[in-house]
Amino acid sequence: MKTILVVDDEPKIVELARDYLEHAGFAVVSAFDGSEALTRARTDAPDLIVLDLGLPKLDGLDVARALRRDSNVPIVILSGRSDESDKLVGLELGADDYVTKPFSPKELVARVRAVLRRMERPAPASDIIRASDVTLDVPRMRVRAGERDVELTATEFQLLAALAREPGRVFTRSQLLDAVHGVAFESYERAIDAHVKNIRRKLERDPREPQYLQTVHGVGYRFRDDDR
Repeated sequence: MKTILVVDDEPKIVELARDYLEHAGFAVVSAFDGSEALTRARTDAPDLIVLDLGLPKLDGLDVARALRRDSNVPIVILSGRSDESDKLVGLELGADDYVTKPFSPKELVARVRAVLRRMERPAPASDIIRASDVTLDVPRMRVRAGERDVELTATEFQLLAALAREPGRVFTRSQLLDAVHGVAFESYERAIDAHVKNIRRKLERDPREPQYLQTVHGVGYRFRDDDR
């Protein structure tokens, strides 16, 4: 059974999320402030964290930043902050999805399931992707660029895998959303830009001059094709 950590300073929100997630077959633990969230994340090792941003003691963005320093646990932000800038900041910190309040509990469950599916997508043991000097071990979700190991979240890995399978092919943001079960993002295509920025920061030697993930202005992105 997958364990979900729900972090929110409003007990009614935690109770509502707990009821629906448990009904969907998840075990649920909870925290009501940022400091407690980090403690529960360490002690309970949840499979996914539903994280509010407006938390006492430690802001949700700081919690996400701290989690990403040593963990790739999936994060679904659940927040009343609905501005696009807030969404992009959350996604650029490594969150996998962003749900705004007021929210549908059924939608929250659907998004949690969608994010977890990205980590569980079956692949044959021989499924190795090689593009340029980047190697992706799909079953183990491991990435190497040259001699460097690159740590990616599940969402970032699926995006990179989609691009690296077909070097040179230009993908629109909509197509890349589909590649990572984009239904979880609705039609929020700018989320792709945030995730590409994260991948570049981890993968590229100089993210300002990307050699692997290339922008095709007005269209989308492609992985460098060494045969061209």
